[in-house]
Amino acid sequence: MISASITFGEAAAWLKIRDGFLIITHRRPDGDALGSAGALAQGLREAGKTAYVLYNPETTPRYMRFVQDYIAPEEYKPDYIIAVDTASYELFPKDDEHYGVVSLCIDHHPSNTMYAEKTCLYGSRASCGEIVYEILLVLIGKISAKCAGHLYAAISTDTGCFAFANTTSNTLRVASLLVESGAPHTQLNKLLFRTKSRSRVKIEGMIFSGLEYHFGGTVAISTITKKMVDSIGAVEDDLDDIASIPGSVEGVLVGITIREMTSDHDCKISVRTTQTVDAHAICERYSGGGHAMAAGCVIKKTAKEVKRSLLETMKDFIPQEARN
Repeated sequence: MISASITFGEAAAWLKIRDGFLIITHRRPDGDALGSAGALAQGLREAGKTAYVLYNPETTPRYMRFVQDYIAPEEYKPDYIIAVDTASYELFPKDDEHYGVVSLCIDHHPSNTMYAEKTCLYGSRASCGEIVYEILLVLIGKISAKCAGHLYAAISTDTGCFAFANTTSNTLRVASLLVESGAPHTQLNKLLFRTKSRSRVKIEGMIFSGLEYHFGGTVAISTITKKMVDSIGAVEDDLDDIASIPGSVEGVLVGITIREMTSDHDCKISVRTTQTVDAHAICERYSGGGHAMAAGCVIKKTAKEVKRSLLETMKDFIPQEARN
């Protein structure tokens, strides 16, 4: 099953001679996963194909708009399954009968395990949306306004509205071309980056006031307990990209967010770093992974135990000279 990565053109050629697609996304899907999925489904339909997106129960209202027109009916039986923005089979939502053999994976995570029959992997791209853009350009020759909007959402959310260090000249070039193709960038920027619910404002206040600094201020840790979330009635939409907050403080090289999930023995860890520290390597210690400056993992311990373990691990990653 495992094979070498294929190119944009090879992926487009593979799609061109096939039909009956189901596109799937990872657990707690973000803007890149859902924007890419929506754009791919739209583009395939424009190419005359049958294409749907599998409903992901963890999709938030903020991002549902990018896939709501493509959700697969329960009776739909695909011939081919395509995964987007998903580095490993284990990242799919659990207990779903559709997760059989993945025919094609389109991804930008260097940690991809090559679990699909074919994989179009470009680890240097800031987002999966950049890869889907190139594939659709070969497949249908142009990018429609609807595809452009989905792809702009994918690319902009995975780069923090082009502010994160993963943003490249190619990212900006593709974004510009998407705007030329009709992406409503003004509306999307307002929706995705300049609109906050009252619950979001409250949780940000809790995080900033509760930040802990270690190793001479080079490591900032935020702990988000289930009690905090429940006390203000916050939902998943309110917690989107919350992991970027600790690393935004001056002098911080590593920002860590510990979030209690379903119980106090189930914590989701998000790590954001600068170019001097490898976030993927940190999370790999806990069977997680991601990118060099943005990675995550899940640790089955209490938040207090998780923090203690992470601080011990950080001794191997923060240079002695940076701690003083």
